[in-house]
Amino acid sequence: MANAITRLMTWLHGERVGDDPLGNVYYQDRKTTAGRRRRRWVIYSNPQDEASTVPPDMHAWLHYTVDAFPQPKSGHKYAWEKDHLPNLTGTAGAYLPPGHTLKPGKRAAATGDYEAWSPE
Repeated sequence: MANAITRLMTWLHGERVGDDPLGNVYYQDRKTTAGRRRRRWVIYSNPQDEASTVPPDMHAWLHYTVDAFPQPKSGHKYAWEKDHLPNLTGTAGAYLPPGHTLKPGKRAAATGDYEAWSPE
């Protein structure tokens, strides 16, 4: 959650540019200073400020990789594109391979293509 100073600075100097499907709201400075870029920032929708919730296209805008704020996709997706997911480590949705101590199952046996190194 944005602290009080961030909210005050956003209210005083921020211009809302848009938001993303996860509810994060993006801002930039209202005024342009000669010789400087407008600052860009995000107010996260999640109570824990988690940077991995920023989708790749919004990340590109925040870091000045693209100039224009990304518009919502028109529904066209490539076959290889997946929906953006934040980092799920430490949550119930985290990946646990078979045989992990927190997931039942048995780990696959080694295939025999690995040979351990031993010093001479």
